[in-house]
Amino acid sequence: MAAGEGGVSRSAFLVLLALADQARHGLGIIEDIEAGTEGRVRMGPGTLYGTLQKLSEHGWIRETQEAPDPSDDDPRRRYYRLTSKGERALRAEAERMSSLVNAAVTKRVLEGA
Repeated sequence: MAAGEGGVSRSAFLVLLALADQARHGLGIIEDIEAGTEGRVRMGPGTLYGTLQKLSEHGWIRETQEAPDPSDDDPRRRYYRLTSKGERALRAEAERMSSLVNAAVTKRVLEGA
């Protein structure tokens, strides 16, 4: 799951991206991914929690007690946030993907932005 060389898995990238702006719990991550992909990606709980475990093992995310909205907090929820290592991995992967999109635009596979 090393960032940079071959990239990270799609599910790992989407989870990191969902956590880029705030800490979230599992359902919040799933909802953010669905909203961010306009419903094209639906992540199930098995994929989500397996991905969270791998990201945690790599030191890219950590559990936190901080609920982004204290009025909507539930003590049973586990919240996750990016670490600085996770932020670097997300940025590296986004840059890698951007260069691939630029190549697709150059080859006229996609229209320019």
